[in-house]
Amino acid sequence: MIRFKEIDEGNFRAVVNMKMPEGQRFVAPNAVSLAQAWLFRNKAGVHPYALYDDGDVLVGFLMVDDDPEERTFFIWRLMIALEHQNKGYGTEAIKKALDMARESGKYDRAALDYVPENKVAEHVYKKLGFLPTGEIDDGEIVMRLDF
Repeated sequence: MIRFKEIDEGNFRAVVNMKMPEGQRFVAPNAVSLAQAWLFRNKAGVHPYALYDDGDVLVGFLMVDDDPEERTFFIWRLMIALEHQNKGYGTEAIKKALDMARESGKYDRAALDYVPENKVAEHVYKKLGFLPTGEIDDGEIVMRLDF
């Protein structure tokens, strides 16, 4: 089971220092994501989370953004630390985020995008029911899941 925690003084440094595999550049560094969360702090829907497993071990980072007017829940960033990849944490985090969005009743759909070379992300997103919209945003493939 994965848990979402707010990022605070106690886990900030660990979130920023999480490592990705050498040469993998599919997601921005967590420091950049947190800077963007701060930059857009007055936009109510941006939420960064530290991802923890059952044993209270930090395994990743997730940032979501919502658009209540368009009733869209956007999974903006997902990063699973190098030593925790290929253990199902990414899939579990997305499922939990989608459940959270559905249960809120505020959204009709979820959306995300990914770098075309990231075949693992593409596979996971399709497995969860996301479909390509045909839209390309800043070189990334946009996918959507209707609730």
